[in-house]
Amino acid sequence: MARSEKDDDRVVDGEREEAPNPVWFKPVMIGFMLLGLVWVLVFYLSSMQFPIPGIGAWNLIIGFGIAFIGFLMTTRWR
Repeated sequence: MARSEKDDDRVVDGEREEAPNPVWFKPVMIGFMLLGLVWVLVFYLSSMQFPIPGIGAWNLIIGFGIAFIGFLMTTRWR
C-alpha cells in the first residue's frame, strides 16, 4: 500500500514542505525557556532554598531541564 500524504503537508517541486507550527507553539517554547531561567534565578537569589525546599542542587537540574525543553522546541519551529 502506498504511503499517503498528510493533510497538513504540501509537496513543492518533489520536496515536502511542512505546515507551519500552531499558534500556541512559539509562546509555549518561549515560556519554557523563561520558566527555566526564573527557576534558576529564584534558586540562586533565595540562597539555594527555593523553589522547592529540601532538594538542594536538584533545583538547578529542574530549572535547566525546563529551559532545555524550550530549546529543544526551537529545533521544530518552522
